[in-house]
Amino acid sequence: MSEPTRRSLRLAALAAEGGLVGDGGAEPDRPREHDGEEEAVTESESAPAAAGSARPTPLHAMDWIDALQDLRARRTPAVIVTLAVVRGHAPRNGGAKMVVSPSSVQGTVGGGNLEATAIERARRMLASGSAEPELLTLTLSDKATTEYGVQCCGGEVTMLLEPIRVTPAVAVFGLGHVGLELARILARHELDLTLVDSRAEMLAADRVGALEGAGPLGDAVARIHLVHAPVPETALASLTPGAHVLVMTHDHVEDLAIVDQALRTEGLGSIGLIGSASKWVRFQKKLREHGQTDADLARVTTPIGIPEVNGKQPAVIAVSVAARILQLIDEAAAE
Repeated sequence: MSEPTRRSLRLAALAAEGGLVGDGGAEPDRPREHDGEEEAVTESESAPAAAGSARPTPLHAMDWIDALQDLRARRTPAVIVTLAVVRGHAPRNGGAKMVVSPSSVQGTVGGGNLEATAIERARRMLASGSAEPELLTLTLSDKATTEYGVQCCGGEVTMLLEPIRVTPAVAVFGLGHVGLELARILARHELDLTLVDSRAEMLAADRVGALEGAGPLGDAVARIHLVHAPVPETALASLTPGAHVLVMTHDHVEDLAIVDQALRTEGLGSIGLIGSASKWVRFQKKLREHGQTDADLARVTTPIGIPEVNGKQPAVIAVSVAARILQLIDEAAAE
């Protein structure tokens, strides 16, 4: 094969690989180091372990959605990292995504310092429980101060870091006057909301409303689970891990049984009991007789709500209790 033919084939191959940046018959420039996804994945794999011990894997067009859904199903918080703006040369094109969890990284935004820096920032957001998105701009220059190596592609990238928190879970036992008012408020938040009552009529559609229809829960944002349980404490076993439990049934015997079983159920969040100080004195005596310790009893909060909101009307009590639950949710997210 003649030398001109070899040269022509070489030019054609470089053009197909995206490495030909000169004009027509001009001598091609050396292929850029960070132009292709394959190069980015190699850099990503060599990123320092300090920024993320898990090795990133490339994501195809829609795989990031699957990755995120898998993390949400396992109730694992994550941060979506998106190359929002790319100026000049960069390892990946705008729109490239990476999903970062506390122990894994899926996808790549280009490897090297920019990816390691993004992973480190994402993990700081996860550790702090941040709910607000952040922008991170990095210059890809050998003159830029970097922590995880030099990238001299010559461009600048701005990444959008969007935290995806685990959907909080709340279970309300007892859908009487206060319970229904509380459900109405909590349903307007992004929650996994379980409503339990031993009386079927308390959960009837003509009382609570039809989901996505009329009634107290008709405009719910939360995922609502209506549970009719003649023995209400049995519903504790199927609650989402970390669920905050609020006990406010019509029957103190039911309340006692639910609190007792809640203390024996692993993985729950807070346990709140509606009622007076005298009610709690009686309950403590009974719970100790059932084998609960002082440490166990200290896990129960009663009365529930925030002291700044006073009043005995069901709607007022519901506002107070909802405010405290939302505080607890934010506190738990930051742990």
